[in-house]
Amino acid sequence: MNNSRRVYSTEEGRISQPALPRAPAPAGPQAPNDGVVRIFRDRSGRNGKVVTVIRGLPARDLEARASDLKRLCGAGGAVKDGAVEIQGEHRERIAAHLRSLGYTVKLAGG
Repeated sequence: MNNSRRVYSTEEGRISQPALPRAPAPAGPQAPNDGVVRIFRDRSGRNGKVVTVIRGLPARDLEARASDLKRLCGAGGAVKDGAVEIQGEHRERIAAHLRSLGYTVKLAGG
């Protein structure tokens, strides 16, 4: 068979081996664990909608504080990755409320 050539082979080719999966990057700014509650304003990945993110609250209080803050602001929200997210720009109102509850509050970010 002088006129034959290889048509298909599984030994080599242009397809490279798949890359190893990377660990997902943490979403949003990270706050140190120093007892200070930090309140961020975030728009990334939300089509321009503003969300107020509260980090640094004790883990045992997250659900109760989230429902309390949603009721205070009259807005929706959720608990994600150890942070409370409230829909809309409510940093000043949330900061005043948390200060009245005895937390040390810091407005972080822009």
